[in-house]
Amino acid sequence: MLQDEEDATETGNGWEEWTQGKALVRPADQLELTEAELKEEITRILTADNPHAPQNIVRYSFKKRSYKPISAVDQMAVHFVLEGSLVHQDSEEARKLRVKEERMIYIYYKHLIVDFPQVQPVADRGEVEEIGDEDRPDSAASRINKKEPKVTNQFNFSDRASQTLNNPMRVGRRDWEIYDAYLQELQKQEKNKEKQKATTSNKDNGKSKKVMPMETQSDDIIRWTKASKILERTISQNTFDDIAQDFKYFEDASDEFREQEGTLLPLWTFWYDKAKRLSVTALCWNNTHQDLFAVGFGSYDFSKQGCGMLVFYSLKNCTFPECIYPTSSGVMCLDIHVQHSHLVAVGFYDGCVAVYNLKEKGEEPVYKSTAKTGEHTDPVWQVRWQNDDMDNNHNFYSVSSDSRVVSWTLVKNELVFTDIIRLTLNGAVSEGPEGAQPYNIASGTCFDFHKQIDYLFLVGTEEGKIHKCSKTYSSQFLETYDAHSMAVDAVKWNQFHPKVFISCSSDWTVKIWNHTINTPMFIFDLHAAVGSVSWSPYSSTVFAAVTTDGTVHIFDLNVNKYEAICQQPVVAKNKTKLTHIEFNPIYPVVIVGDDRGYVTSFKLSPNLRKKPKVRVLTSFLHHSQLPLVPHQLKQIR
Repeated sequence: MLQDEEDATETGNGWEEWTQGKALVRPADQLELTEAELKEEITRILTADNPHAPQNIVRYSFKKRSYKPISAVDQMAVHFVLEGSLVHQDSEEARKLRVKEERMIYIYYKHLIVDFPQVQPVADRGEVEEIGDEDRPDSAASRINKKEPKVTNQFNFSDRASQTLNNPMRVGRRDWEIYDAYLQELQKQEKNKEKQKATTSNKDNGKSKKVMPMETQSDDIIRWTKASKILERTISQNTFDDIAQDFKYFEDASDEFREQEGTLLPLWTFWYDKAKRLSVTALCWNNTHQDLFAVGFGSYDFSKQGCGMLVFYSLKNCTFPECIYPTSSGVMCLDIHVQHSHLVAVGFYDGCVAVYNLKEKGEEPVYKSTAKTGEHTDPVWQVRWQNDDMDNNHNFYSVSSDSRVVSWTLVKNELVFTDIIRLTLNGAVSEGPEGAQPYNIASGTCFDFHKQIDYLFLVGTEEGKIHKCSKTYSSQFLETYDAHSMAVDAVKWNQFHPKVFISCSSDWTVKIWNHTINTPMFIFDLHAAVGSVSWSPYSSTVFAAVTTDGTVHIFDLNVNKYEAICQQPVVAKNKTKLTHIEFNPIYPVVIVGDDRGYVTSFKLSPNLRKKPKVRVLTSFLHHSQLPLVPHQLKQIR
């Protein structure tokens, strides 16, 4: 082998390859550069820019109304992130964690174990010295025989289940209150059970009667009723949350492009299974609780009369009524007392009037007229509460087709009636007993009392006339207006202007009057029979009307004196007839009833609830002879 190496050295076959220079091999397709190009220096700078980050991001500037490029682009690219919690066991931080954990364990067991015999107070030095060396916890023997406590985790991790007392007894004021409440409830249930088992025997002809206490279950029923009603409202509001959000916050932005017209946004629809075949004959809002309203169900078809119903709905729950009062006769009208909202006056088709008290239990009215107490002989078309009399007794008025306008006073347990006026055809008040002049009797259909003058009121008749009457002067009418060619369906005073009232009829017209003038100031033809009309509570120039073709008409005389600013069909045409409409006293909401028992609520768009300006309203009042009262000026300012 050595000889072979020597031979290789001599011949030079092994080292010539390493000592000779390596020749560069040029590829055939390599670009040939000149000498100047080869000597040219190219500088390259390494930057931290992300090559994948976009360079052409632009955003719209509302200030300059144009798109501007964004110069500051995030160039940071994160590939891996790991949050560590490891601590080296020999580091200073690990030592502090072990000391802290040992201290916490010691404090915990010191407070937890109160009967530990080896632990003595620190101040009692004598007893500590009497303990033997072997028993001392810091002696050498104890360290040999006793293992050191193992640290739970050197990285400050702990298991709560192993270091805490399971289900400790918590003692606090609130806990004791709950405990006492449970004890009282258990004692009450035991007493109720004893009352139910106990029977009282009354000997009557040798027979014993068992009397069970009824009051034992009343508290439980009331409690369950309230709880179920709250739960029902919660479920209903969660189910119809989108409608509730529209009711609170939605404003139709398209009103800006409609010039002065507006729309109605459908909200909730109220209906009751047992009232589907009945017509909505009356609507009235509660002034104390603005989300509550009453609905009267009856029938305008006189050949198909039957039972009726008085129902109360709330905007908080559209799935089921709050209160239900079935009646033996159809409800034709109703009115809720302004100050005492629990009192509701109702007029029926059979001529009877009644007063319901919502605070009382049961389905029967607390007051009801009879044939002996002067009830009407024909359907009652309108009832209205009035201010209390000199003896602080509640009273209300009613008008009927029997031509009588009657005042009803709530005295103790009965209704005391007083005939105020009797309607006639020739304009003179009829005198003598009832039925003496049957050919001269006019049928009353509606009436309304003045908002400021207590004694003044208007009465509409089936013959199309409107009579202005007085409570204190009943011998004749103060004024008679030839209003319509058919029956007057509604007449209402304007609550802002003391001289203005409105009327509607089945002759397709709505008319606005000044009670000092015999001719109407405005006449609107709605091309269908008008069922009801109502003034808005927020503006003196806005009113709404419903027609039998299923359309809601809303007028604003400050905007347009000739046409409605909203004509919107709300039900199927030629299938459902609208009967009544009422504005909510607080919210921008109207409710509409139809002849199929449905009540639909709508929200007014911003164009339908604008307050009039001073200059425009003053000019309008000057041309239309409507007075501008200080109350209206105060609202506008």
